[in-house]
Amino acid sequence: MKRNFTGVKRLVIKVGTSSLVLPNGKINLNKIDQLAFVISDLMNQGKEVILVSSGAMGFGLNVLGKDKRPAEIAQQQAVSSIGQVAMMSLYSQIFSHYQTTVSQLLITRDVIVYPESLENFTNAFESLIKMGIVPIVNENDAVSIEEMDHQTKFGDNDRLSAIVTNITNADLLVMLSDIDGLFNKNPNIYEDAVLRDRVTEITDDILASAGGAGSKFGTGGMLSKVQSAQIVFENKGQMVLMNGENPRDILRLLAGERLGTWFKQE
Repeated sequence: MKRNFTGVKRLVIKVGTSSLVLPNGKINLNKIDQLAFVISDLMNQGKEVILVSSGAMGFGLNVLGKDKRPAEIAQQQAVSSIGQVAMMSLYSQIFSHYQTTVSQLLITRDVIVYPESLENFTNAFESLIKMGIVPIVNENDAVSIEEMDHQTKFGDNDRLSAIVTNITNADLLVMLSDIDGLFNKNPNIYEDAVLRDRVTEITDDILASAGGAGSKFGTGGMLSKVQSAQIVFENKGQMVLMNGENPRDILRLLAGERLGTWFKQE
């Protein structure tokens, strides 16, 4: 089936920590600048763009001059709180170069669960988009927890981006990763691994071929990306998992080039 994204009006772009933070822990300014350029260009074309961005922990570690996340939850929350400020400050500064205004939306899982808060959350999205502002969404890592009686954590921003896609009725979720897409087996181990061009349903075979941990700064792996596609499918939506090495490839993708793995049901 030919890819045709000409009808895409509203899209969610998810960027992971590995795209924003270099292996040495420094901030990838070039990548962030490209991302801001692409989103601003799409906005100028009349599209509506929502950015779901990881990176609070990576930015926090950079600010504090540390190379690994602390073991204690309270310390992790503190580092994320510091990093969120630094990340949004940089986003605001770089986006402003392209005459684009950004906003911050920090959410926890309970915001989605309760109808009244969900309505407020949705209204905030719609108001920002109507104003021509790019909402930058992240989980509120400083307060999110996973205790049995008070679960407020989504798990990771892959799932969060899928939930945001459904809530805002976005036409497409573009998930940027450090790999070209979903392969039939791990390409880091098997030389004959083949990139899947399209996935129409999440089968046991698809789930089995996904997996592995994320980078040392992030939390997501391939399995969470496939599970995110499952969430998008619940709303009859579509998702593309592609390499985020060059964010300008998003423009090529929307022009119809076959990049990454396209998740779309028959």
